[in-house]
Amino acid sequence: MFSPPLDIILLFAVTTPMVGWCTSKSRFKSFCGLYVIIGLSISAYALYSILHEALVSPVRIPVSIDYLRSSLKIDALGVFMAATIIAIGIFTAIYSLRFMAKDVGISLYYTLLMFMIAGMIGVVFANDFFTLFIFWELMSISSYILVAFRKHNPEPVEAGLKYLVMGAVGSASLLFGISLIYGLAGTLNFEALASALAGAKGSWLYLASLLVFIGFGIKAAIVPLHAWLPDAYSAAPSSISAILSAVVTETGIYALCRIFFAIFNPALVEWPIIFAILSVITMAFGNIVALLQMDLKRLLAYSSLGHIGYMLVGLAAGNQLGLTGTILHIFNHALMKGVAFLCVGAIIYRLGAGRLDEIAGVGRKMPITTVAFGISLFALTGMPPLNGFISELTLFMASVQAGMAWLGIAIVLNSALSAGYYLRVIRALIQPAKSKEIKNVKETPALMLIPICIMTIFILLFGIWPDPILEFARKAAAVLPYAT
Repeated sequence: MFSPPLDIILLFAVTTPMVGWCTSKSRFKSFCGLYVIIGLSISAYALYSILHEALVSPVRIPVSIDYLRSSLKIDALGVFMAATIIAIGIFTAIYSLRFMAKDVGISLYYTLLMFMIAGMIGVVFANDFFTLFIFWELMSISSYILVAFRKHNPEPVEAGLKYLVMGAVGSASLLFGISLIYGLAGTLNFEALASALAGAKGSWLYLASLLVFIGFGIKAAIVPLHAWLPDAYSAAPSSISAILSAVVTETGIYALCRIFFAIFNPALVEWPIIFAILSVITMAFGNIVALLQMDLKRLLAYSSLGHIGYMLVGLAAGNQLGLTGTILHIFNHALMKGVAFLCVGAIIYRLGAGRLDEIAGVGRKMPITTVAFGISLFALTGMPPLNGFISELTLFMASVQAGMAWLGIAIVLNSALSAGYYLRVIRALIQPAKSKEIKNVKETPALMLIPICIMTIFILLFGIWPDPILEFARKAAAVLPYAT
């Protein structure tokens, strides 16, 4: 109906509740999670099977439902994003087999996880605003519920409600912007809009672009549209925090790249300087506030704001190198922050605590987790030869090439600033253990260590040998017109 990778995920999402019901009273309660992993793996193979065709020429898939006509377009950028989303989804599902084993309503958890992944893939494959908005809402609604999944605690419910309210404002803003665009151009198809709005100016176009930016900016957590993020990341189950930080928030960045560079002309609508200012504000705010945090998950949440700011540098530069750097950093950040949140989840799983003053010395009892956590934190600072260095260097070079060297300097300064709170975390992990609770802590269960270790290996691999993923990101960026 849509495309093989997306159809497979939707099919498994719809049938997961049935599988969960059939296995709920048996000894094979983990089969629901295994079923989801199988579905995501099949979808990954389906995506791989169309990879070569999509890289050569975009694959267009018309979708007609009665009077509603929409379409999908699978190009290099869409495949890059979909591959990242599915990979993180598989790692999260494997981790959840053990991490979520004691929770109730586990079939609902996996169903929502699959629908959220399906929503993100629908967004990156959409070729018109109607299709994008439908899948955007599927992704959003699933994520709201997953944040509040542990509803017996008040904190997740409050965080989920705040996320819902802000997300609803963003969706309404996006819908109004889409309505104005349709009124101006008479179409919602991206390619037709690019032709209809080429060189267009006027207050209505400015207003439409502003409303669309607010809609996507809330999901991307660009300061000052970020208020939902710290609470949602810290209150959600750590597996969900990982996927929220790794790919859900980045889907907002993807949407900004796709819409502003494929439809609106950044040079005419004067968005580059706005992106540049918001980039500096977002990275500085995120890194400064992270310095003040004692809770590990909130610290990583504010750290994510800093990296959203780095990604905006590529949009501000508006050149091929800048967009390549943004797309590359989406992938690298997904690995780095995914590992970080999964490691924090493992510490909380074993210790039942996640504050810096409560985890002192736990790293000596969980050496594998601590090494992986440390590598992810050093990568987040942009330390060579880890993968974060490559994408941050690319963004730095893009800012210099675009005549915005001050943005590159801002990245360097903020990376140095971020090292301050990451080193605090590492110091807390490796100092001598004092409490009896920590002395009795065991290493992370093997099933949770598998995705952590595999992702950590990728952090090292793509830092030492970045050529394949850098070339893939360059092909993905080539899909978008450049402002400069």
